[in-house]
Amino acid sequence: MKRPVLAANWKMNNGPSAAKAFMDAFLAGYAPRDDRTIIIFPPALSLTTVVAAATGRNDVLPGIQNIHWAEKGAFTGEISAPMAKDAGARVALVGHSERRHVFGETDAQCAKKCLAASRANMAFMLCVGETIQQREAGETERVVTHQLREGVSQTPNLISADFLLAYEPVWAIGTGLTASAGDASAIHTVLRSELRQMIGTRSDDIPILYGGSVSPTNAASLLAAPEVDGLLVGGASVEASSWLAIAQTISPY
Repeated sequence: MKRPVLAANWKMNNGPSAAKAFMDAFLAGYAPRDDRTIIIFPPALSLTTVVAAATGRNDVLPGIQNIHWAEKGAFTGEISAPMAKDAGARVALVGHSERRHVFGETDAQCAKKCLAASRANMAFMLCVGETIQQREAGETERVVTHQLREGVSQTPNLISADFLLAYEPVWAIGTGLTASAGDASAIHTVLRSELRQMIGTRSDDIPILYGGSVSPTNAASLLAAPEVDGLLVGGASVEASSWLAIAQTISPY
């Protein structure tokens, strides 16, 4: 994927009608470009709407916010990786802080979801991040490296797997608080170092995104920070005008 990678996570916003209006407005203002990759993570019900709108746009990839680790079965309400891929998803979001802290998703479950995406030949974006209590206790590095190693522990052929990382400090999700560019860079450097220990120079190919109260006003400074390869955006990605401003942010790449 071309860097920067700019990912919009709509969370539980923008049903099919709103998704169509969003994509019409966004794509009308966002001409095809080859210097970055855009990923849109809509609610599952809006996935096919985003897929249809992005047809022919190789720089705009539809994603899925969550997958189950089983391929099929008696899991009412769940969506498998093969089903998501069949609907047009190119990337699966795994381990978002809300999945971990609101729905109780564990590192072990994240590992199974990463494996499921890999088996379906779909890229995945693994999210890692610390709580405010862990940060204040000086445990940030231990937490994020543990989540990284556990999250990809079941993924076969990791050295060639198609995946991304996102560092999203839990204390900055939807709070208006944002890690400074320097803070984000420091943790991204830790994650890059950990990846190098795991997969050698192949680690340089893995984009590491920052997520946590990203806005049009701070996007440029975050992208300019060393080792920040992109942004995972929540609230500021729900409206087309705000997302367009972020997607067009000048970057150092």
